[in-house]
Amino acid sequence: MKVVLDKLTKIFPNKKKNEEVVAVNNFTFEIPDGKLIGLLGPSGCGKSTTLYMLSGLQKPSSGKIYFGDDDVTTLAPEKRGVGLVFQNYALYPHMTVKQNILFPLQNQKVSKEEALRRTIEVAKLVQIDELLDRKPNELSGGQQQRVAIARALVKQPKVLLLDEPLSNLDARLRLQTREEIRRIQRETKVTTIFVTHDQEEAMSISDLIVVMKKGVVQQIDHPQDVYDNPKNLFVSKFLGTPPINVFTGVIKDHKVFIGNDNIAFCDAPDQEVYVGIRPEGFAIDKNGPFKLPVKSIEVMGRDSSIIGERDEAENKIVKAIVNDLIDNPSKVFAGISEISLGIKEHKIFLFNKETEERINVEIKTTLADNKENKLNKVTTKRSVAEKSAGKSEKKVVRKTAKKVSNVVKEK
Repeated sequence: MKVVLDKLTKIFPNKKKNEEVVAVNNFTFEIPDGKLIGLLGPSGCGKSTTLYMLSGLQKPSSGKIYFGDDDVTTLAPEKRGVGLVFQNYALYPHMTVKQNILFPLQNQKVSKEEALRRTIEVAKLVQIDELLDRKPNELSGGQQQRVAIARALVKQPKVLLLDEPLSNLDARLRLQTREEIRRIQRETKVTTIFVTHDQEEAMSISDLIVVMKKGVVQQIDHPQDVYDNPKNLFVSKFLGTPPINVFTGVIKDHKVFIGNDNIAFCDAPDQEVYVGIRPEGFAIDKNGPFKLPVKSIEVMGRDSSIIGERDEAENKIVKAIVNDLIDNPSKVFAGISEISLGIKEHKIFLFNKETEERINVEIKTTLADNKENKLNKVTTKRSVAEKSAGKSEKKVVRKTAKKVSNVVKEK
């Protein structure tokens, strides 16, 4: 069933400060039938309030909610045909798993035979059919969450609402459970709205994501499109791990500058801008226009990053992921004080300094995407410490660099 939000607004009075708090502001969106939608944003952005208005637990200050063609804005929660899963599971501790799942059907006065059939069916769907006689305190966090989802699904809801259902789980279990949620949603084809502040969760399982800030929708699109084409600075900073590098920059004579480095070219008027560069957007290039003083090398699993400092960067810190053709970056970059980097043009974003809105212009760089460019690995200024280092240390650096060069040649 499609869900339509028409200029939905929720205002809470703040009697202490004698003012109003706008939790959701003029939210208009049509959720397609059978899709999983992620409501994404920081704490206090209005995503849970939106969910509670959809469920009927809170009434909107203005605007309309439609399920299909039916106006349900003022309809009682129990008559809307929604299933709601809370962050803390909200299971009855004195009941077994079977009794917890059966409970909403008893309120609907479904026959015992039909209720039992539905309970067993939905328990198999969420893979807890062997746990029906256990009580909640005998289950893991992930199993309890599956019981909560089963209880919501057993009513055969028109719309399934999930309020940060994974936030109480550890990292490994969260990964497993979110894949289960996606599988269940695809099998049931129920329209699902999933609230989370975790961008990885939203991007991995959602058909569409809605990014919110202070009650206002910032962008609605497919997850990868939001990442690749953020509409404003907030969206670009909220999505991405590691986060995007943001610099103060300037456009002058169609050239984009960060400090004295001319990193790109664009057809835009002269102005001060924010320049966003994704960490994976850098490439080692001896003729690269971006100079980065090296602070350290960070290796985390498959990703190897150069951590540097620039005065123009937020918090002064810059992270550049440089995985290509380097097996042991810690040795390759040992003793290096500065490195030259090229930048992939589709990983650069320009934002207006005043409004922080995206400046939609074509960006060109001098980075050539060819093997020769990758061969020219490191152009550096050697630190005084490295010049005075012993011969053995220099040999390690030279041998490792030679190994990298040989690998490239073989490719």
